[in-house]
Parts: sequence; C-alpha cells; structure tokens
Amino acid sequence: MPAHIRSAAVFGIDALPVDVEVDVLQGLPSFTLVGLTDRAIQESRERMTAALTNSGYKPPRRKTIVSLAPASLKKEGSLYDIPIALGFLCASKQVTVDEDILRTSWFAGELALNGGIRPIHGVLPITLAAIRHGMKRIYIPVENVSEAAPLADKIDVYPVESLQELLQGLETGEDTPLSPSIAQEYSTATGPVPEIDMNEIRGQEHAKRALVICAAGGHNGLLVGPPGTGKTLLARAMVGILPQLTREEAFIVTSIYSIAGLLDGREGLIRTRPFRSPHHGASSAALVGGGSIPKPGEITLAHHGVLFLDELPEFPRTVLEQLRAPIEDGMVTVSRAAHTVRFPARAMLVGAMNPCPCGFVGSQRKSCTCSAADIVRYQRRISGPMLDRFDLHVLVNDVPAEELLSNERTGMSSAEYSDMVLSARTKQWARQGKTNAELRPREISEYCTLTEPVKALLMKAQDRFHLSSRGIHRLLKVSLTIADLSGSDIIEPRHMAEALQYREQLAEALPDFV
Repeated sequence: MPAHIRSAAVFGIDALPVDVEVDVLQGLPSFTLVGLTDRAIQESRERMTAALTNSGYKPPRRKTIVSLAPASLKKEGSLYDIPIALGFLCASKQVTVDEDILRTSWFAGELALNGGIRPIHGVLPITLAAIRHGMKRIYIPVENVSEAAPLADKIDVYPVESLQELLQGLETGEDTPLSPSIAQEYSTATGPVPEIDMNEIRGQEHAKRALVICAAGGHNGLLVGPPGTGKTLLARAMVGILPQLTREEAFIVTSIYSIAGLLDGREGLIRTRPFRSPHHGASSAALVGGGSIPKPGEITLAHHGVLFLDELPEFPRTVLEQLRAPIEDGMVTVSRAAHTVRFPARAMLVGAMNPCPCGFVGSQRKSCTCSAADIVRYQRRISGPMLDRFDLHVLVNDVPAEELLSNERTGMSSAEYSDMVLSARTKQWARQGKTNAELRPREISEYCTLTEPVKALLMKAQDRFHLSSRGIHRLLKVSLTIADLSGSDIIEPRHMAEALQYREQLAEALPDFV
C-alpha cells in the first residue's frame, strides 16, 4: 500500500499543497519520480540512498515509484528529500508512524549524505500555507527555525537536525514543538540601526524635506544634480526615516526574502523596510522578475521599502520601461505558457541622475563641457511617461565648503524625521487604510478636499507645466501628504504651492520634458 506524505510547492510568494505518494512494488530494482519535477528533485534518489544507509536504514532495492501530485504543477528544489525518504520508509515498512500525524503534518527539508537535514528556501510561505490548509504540525530544518517561529502560536513547529531525530520523534511521539518563549524572541526581533543619520548630511535641507514627503506618503522621488552633491547619501538615509514594517507587512517581506534565499537564518521577521540599489547593468529579469520558473526581481525585493536607481539614465531604456506598469499597479505579473505568477511590487522608487553627461550643467563649481545636443540626448534616455511617474523632482546643488567642514550636525535627526513620517502615515491608515500614493482616482476625489484658491492654483499649474491627468493626480496626492505632515485636514494653497515647487525644479533641470 502506498505511503502518503504531505508537503508543499512554492508558487510566487505563496505555497500550494503537494502530496508525495511512494509505493514499493514487485519487479526489477528501479526508482521513478513523476510529477513535473526538476533536476534537483530527480537527484534526491542519490541523496536519499546515502542518507538512509548512513542512518542505519535500507535504501531502495525494489521497484519504487514516487509521485508528486498534482502532476500538472511544476515543482523544484530539494525540499522534497524528507517527505520522499519518509514515504519510502513507511511504504517499505521500515518505520511505523501514526496515520493521524501524517495526515495533519507537512514535511520539508533537504537531506545531507550523512543523514543530516539542510536548510531550504521558502519555509515561511510554506508554514503560512500549512496554517491556511488546517495542518497541525510542520517539520522543517533546524536552520530555518527563525522563519517559522513567529507562527508557532498557530501551528506546532518541529525543527529537526537529522533524519534519525525526525524518525525517532515520529515513532515514539516524544518530539516537542518549538516553545512559545523562543518563538516570541523571533517574532519581536528588530532590524539593524541605519548607518546614515539625516543630521550627518551637511546642508541639503530642501532635499531632506522632499524625502520626508516621499517617505510619509509613499511617493516616488527623483534627485537631480551634479556628481558628488550627496544624492546617493540622501537616498540611503531614507531607510532611517521609514517606520518599521507592521506584522502583516513583515510576513510578506520576509516571505519574499525567504523565497529568494536572502535570509541569513539568524533573524526572525524582517522589521526594517528593505532598501534595494541594483547596478545599472541589471537585466529586466533581475529588475522586474522572471525566469523559466519565475523568481522575484529587485522591485519585488523592495516591496514596502525603497528601490533606488542610481545613475538612472545609464539603465537600458527597455529595462526602465518595464517598470512603468509595476510602479502604477504595485504588482508584477510574469506570464509563461503554462502559468502566470504575480509578485507584489509596492515600493517607493527613488532615482538619482546627473543633468548632463559630464554632470556639471548648472553647477557653480565647474563649467559644463557638453554641447546642447549632448544634453538633450542624455536627458532623453528617460522617457516622458517614465519621468511622469516620479511625484517629486528635487535639485541637489553643491554645499559650501564652510558648511561641509563644520563639525556641527545640521537639521533634524533621522529619529525625529521618522516620528513625523509615522504620524503622517498613521493619519493616512486611519483615514483610508493605505498611503496617499496608493489612492485611486475615485479616492482622490473623496479625500482631497480643495478650496477655490487651491483649484485656481492647480489650473494655472496645468497650463504652466503641461500636466497630464496622471500628473494632476500625483500632484494632489503629494499635496495631501504635505497637509498630513502639517496636521491639516484639508489641502491649503501653501500645501499645493510646496508640491508645485518640485515640478518647477524639474523644469529648470530637465527642460525638454516639461
């Protein structure tokens, strides 16, 4: 009679149940794996043979068939080593396990040749899926315990170090799940302290203010200025002014990093908002996501955080254009012939660029050596529709030497800015349940209360800056964020004027696009 072991397959950032059926039959010795398996799963026979032998059990010596159902679902990775080995031992009657335990448990882990259990990717989404499907237990590698520990109050988590330890616990019933106290430690873990504090950056108060607005409303921002003025430093300091992830956001972000294999195995839930800064040589698959079996790209890894594109015009135009839909929708859809996968991509996009190839047009410390044609050609590497998706455009100029060499920190600290951002976001979550950047057109009409002076100012701005409908909506959302930061319930003319100044700065730096 075939043995029936439960496991899972990671699909996107979720996991789906997989039934591992193993049967040992009469016939010539063979080992057959079916169910749309990849090379890593096909190689599980060799790992299992060595692990069983070194653990004191008999390896397959008769006709053995392993089926991973549903057969139509593509499966990959080494996480099926444990359920396949357990299924074989049950089918060959070398071990006896309570059927109720097998029916209400999921198993995942890679076998080492000596019988140890190695860590795998995707343990957190697998554990979340096990809870959704009513499982009572989940058996995972001990090195992955930090991922599943925050969920120990909803499912019994059994971290195992070796095949012998797993089998002994199943047969005797003496295994113990993760204790609530240890689970609580991982659940409340916090991220590292940001390396750059805002008050360590000399000058650039107007740029800091713009980044605070971006952080408070979840808006996209573009920093334009000569090289060496602090654009990259300002962008990297944004992590310190963003509020920590909520528990729900932390589960999503940690699941993404678990699938991508970017967790170090020692931390619990990721609480610090991610900051991703890919090189301008990144491919579209690396930036947006893709592959034969779709994997998350940089914009998904920056979900609920910041995607920083330094030297923006140096990115291939075809790659940048693929970001347009994810920026607008907050979602990446990767379609293949057999299936379609969706990845979340609700990230703040922050770009930095020089205004010309040499970088010094408009600079007060060095003359520009570019021709007018060179400047236009350089600026047109970024399309108008892509540029229109940046809510704030900020000129970052040179800082005087006397201010740069001062030992006194200038402006507010990151902690103070963070309090401002958290207060504004709390107001937005209470009012509409999301940040201002996520508002739809219907919601903009509902929440953006405009007085007649503000409407008059907006109509003049449309004529002055040739604003598109998207541009007007983004201007309104930025104005609403500025109002939230000031504690106002309505958009006042001063809020609209401050939002407009960032469009005016773009007109000065990149005149070909306005």
